Amino acid sequence: MLNKLALKIGLLFFVFIVSIELFLFSTLYFTFVNERVDEVMSNLLARGNTHSEVLEDSFNDTTLSHVAMMESSSDFIVIITDEAGKELTHSDQIELEMREVLGHTDIKEVPEQGEILEDNWQDERFIATDSPITIGGEHQGHVLMFAETSQIKEMVERMRNQFILGGLISIVLTVITIFLLSRLITLPLIRIKKATEQLGKGQGGVALDIERNDELGELANAITRLSTDLDRLKQERNDFLASISHELRTPLTYMKGYADIASRPGLSEQERQEYLAIIREETGHLTVLIKQLFELAQLDHNQFSIQRELVPIDALCHTVASLVRPAFDEKNISLTVECEPDLTAWIDPARFQQVLLNILDNARKHSEPNTSVTLKGSQDEKSIFISVTDQGEGIPEKDVPFVFDRLYRVDKSRSRMSGGSGLGLAIAKELVESHGGRISIDSERDAGTTVTIQLERGENDAENPIG
Repeated sequence: MLNKLALKIGLLFFVFIVSIELFLFSTLYFTFVNERVDEVMSNLLARGNTHSEVLEDSFNDTTLSHVAMMESSSDFIVIITDEAGKELTHSDQIELEMREVLGHTDIKEVPEQGEILEDNWQDERFIATDSPITIGGEHQGHVLMFAETSQIKEMVERMRNQFILGGLISIVLTVITIFLLSRLITLPLIRIKKATEQLGKGQGGVALDIERNDELGELANAITRLSTDLDRLKQERNDFLASISHELRTPLTYMKGYADIASRPGLSEQERQEYLAIIREETGHLTVLIKQLFELAQLDHNQFSIQRELVPIDALCHTVASLVRPAFDEKNISLTVECEPDLTAWIDPARFQQVLLNILDNARKHSEPNTSVTLKGSQDEKSIFISVTDQGEGIPEKDVPFVFDRLYRVDKSRSRMSGGSGLGLAIAKELVESHGGRISIDSERDAGTTVTIQLERGENDAENPIG
């Protein structure tokens, strides 16, 4: 059963092509018919002219009899008259229709090259021509040639039948061709429709193997890529939900467990305070996690406002360093700031402070005591760079592409206290990209890590020369 689209396309092509075929066949038919009829007329007139030329050379009874006898064995009829129209001889019996032609012919008029007396082959029984006999400049008679129109009608009928047969064959071939073409065009569309319905139902794994180098092929490839992306996003969503469930369940379990212990009778005040401190610590972890999740949700829905202003990068770096330095000193990690003094950028200072805090906190957690971390700001003609370099444990090459993914931890065995929630770098990436920048990471196992932020220099940075 043809689908609706294939049927519509097929009918449209059929009407269009058949209309063209009818026009072409009609034009060819009438052209051929007219040419063949004109050819018969011309042959009849030429035959009469030939006889008149013979009679002009020898106008006598013998020649007249010879002409009549010659035409008696042909499909034509000849009547030869004198200049007054009196019949001298004829090859066959003169029919009534022939006399009617003679009756309305002006015998006294002498055509120079002969003329066609009757050409209405469709309604008359005979067609006729008149070839004058002129001897010594004087009119001596007429050679009248007649041919039955039945022969022309039979010829036209044969041509009509041939054209009808050819037309029917062409229509059949057209229908077959249109059917195949419409299916060829619509089959990919049908497969694409089914694929989109499958995607609409939430079913993944759609693969359209449509090898075409046109717009349909591009559409099929786009849908296949969309299906792949949706499958990936679905898997990421499931992984994210599983991870966040674990992240929420762990502190809640601690809080419930220690709350139960703290409520037991017989505990000393010191033990109760220790358990309450653990509960407060887990509450803090849970608060930070929920805050980060809320920030990510705002970023996903473009609800995170960016208030840009011209910010001195050197001052921003020193401000951030002063905020985190106590935590670095506690772990005996040296924090150094290296920044060009005249470096400025159009950014949101509060958001970028959050970015640098997340990156520096990540560097601190993954650095050993007695190592150093460097916060550096630089620029070239096109970009502004802010980087954080540590001498920590580094990241395995296989994990580098995923460190900005949400809730991703390189070392799955690290605790939340030492490894964080896995959301800091994801938030940093979103915030940097919301400024039109890029963030990248370069790391080698046991050789340290460098996180680099690149901001394009815009027109507003033109006033900031490279010193």
